[in-house]
Amino acid sequence: MRQGQAVTNRADETILDLNNQKNKKLRKDKKSKGNKHYLSLGLLVFMVLFVIQFATVLVALAGLVVLVQTGVITVEWIENLNTGRMILLLAAVDTFIGFVVVITATTIPLRPVSNLILQMNRLASGDFQARLKFGRLLTSHPAFAELTDSFNKMAEELGNTEMLRNDFINNFSHEFKTPIVSVAGFAKVLKRGGLTPEQQAEYLNIIEAESLRLSYMATNVLNLTRIENQSILTNVSRFNLSEQIRSCILLLEHKWAPKELEWKLDFGELEIWGNEELLKQVWINLIDNAVKFSAHGDIVEIRLAQKEQEIRVSVINSGPEIPAEAREKIFNKFYQADESHSSEGNGVGLAIVKRVAQLHGGRALARSQGGITEFTVELPCKE
Repeated sequence: MRQGQAVTNRADETILDLNNQKNKKLRKDKKSKGNKHYLSLGLLVFMVLFVIQFATVLVALAGLVVLVQTGVITVEWIENLNTGRMILLLAAVDTFIGFVVVITATTIPLRPVSNLILQMNRLASGDFQARLKFGRLLTSHPAFAELTDSFNKMAEELGNTEMLRNDFINNFSHEFKTPIVSVAGFAKVLKRGGLTPEQQAEYLNIIEAESLRLSYMATNVLNLTRIENQSILTNVSRFNLSEQIRSCILLLEHKWAPKELEWKLDFGELEIWGNEELLKQVWINLIDNAVKFSAHGDIVEIRLAQKEQEIRVSVINSGPEIPAEAREKIFNKFYQADESHSSEGNGVGLAIVKRVAQLHGGRALARSQGGITEFTVELPCKE
């Protein structure tokens, strides 16, 4: 027992070291790339300042030549100037040109900075439609292109987060309100008394079912939070995957038995290395999802196959087709393709499926066409 635990600990430490090395290399490459961009940006700023200084000298000389040619001043007048007057004249010319250059520098070259500040203020005020856009010349520079891309991605992610937050509040308030109202209503009826034993039993069963529903939703949210904060797969062991799926079907018998669903299990005995507890949540969520959207007397099929270094688990059911635009978002947390909320759920189950698959180095896929919906989880066959 201790030896097995020691092996598991060493495996976890090895995975952690590999992840740290990978992240360190990515940070180093990104930093090197960023340094090159900022170095080129520094050279660009230096060239701009050099051009401004050179232009100032040219303007001063050109102005002096024009004054001489127009007769405003003569060469003899310049020669008769003493050193003090010459210094004052040059200082006046330099001040005037410098003033013009400063005004130009603050209105033209600093315009991108003003634009950046403006868009950042829009984001800070809650306007997530803000987008950063520079001119064609600046956008062609890698540093400004990277800044534009990073800012716009940040704004888009903030907007998506705000949308998910609003959806979560709406969905969760709806999902929690329904069972709470049921529990409170039937408890009030029971409190009044005057019911037959059959009515009392019926109302108690409803209260129990709605309480379990609340518990299930809260547990799913807590599980998702825990899994999202987990970056390394732990407690890895070898177990019988086929037996685990069969036990999950039996565990949900109280949901599919009233619908008289038929099961088609197309697999033999397969074993896999993974976190047994996390993968159990995957199959429960997928099977529960298939049962939920299947009609009375339908067939639910589960396929389990091993191809080279990969195990594929597919849960197939007939029912409402998932629109193409919804299939791209269906694994996002708190997202529900059924916007009417006519079916139970809060958009957490499939997010757990996706995250657990990622922790195992696999992925989750969804396909829906012709009234047939198939969810597939691909997991690597490695120890």
